[in-house]
Amino acid sequence: MTKAAEWLPLLPQDLDSVNSIADRVHKTLPERPEVFEEKATLFPQGCRKLVFNGKTVGYGISHPWMLNSIPPLDDFLEELPKHPECMYLHDIVILPEARGGGAAANYVEYVKRLSVSMEIKSLALVSVYGTDVLWSRFGFRAIHSPDLSAKLASYGATAKYMICRQNE
Repeated sequence: MTKAAEWLPLLPQDLDSVNSIADRVHKTLPERPEVFEEKATLFPQGCRKLVFNGKTVGYGISHPWMLNSIPPLDDFLEELPKHPECMYLHDIVILPEARGGGAAANYVEYVKRLSVSMEIKSLALVSVYGTDVLWSRFGFRAIHSPDLSAKLASYGATAKYMICRQNE
């Protein structure tokens, strides 16, 4: 890629592209289109699409949540917590042809700034497919807790709950 890809707000008309990308990348962790739609409706400012040459080549879905609490995969949140403890990065996908330009770092920085503006001091995520090494580059550290093991199991054998604490 010669020109940088750009993160833009995710709009309702973009959800078909998001679902298509998710289906392509998350063959073993499928989620219904309505699950993405709900997250984009509940917290649109955390939902972005990655655009390169006019084509959506990735997306990021994040929302306020509680620490040490993993939202069930392919299930509805119904509402966001009134006093969130973290910004939860539900899903970040960048298609292989769009990787290598710093897009993941740019999205993480966007979410970090968003969380600071909301006075939220931590970010959390579930790393899948052995991507914990990638997330550790952005300040995330794996948290090992027997209480989380059952929820992590639905995310696959390599799933790890990770937290990034800001300015502590």
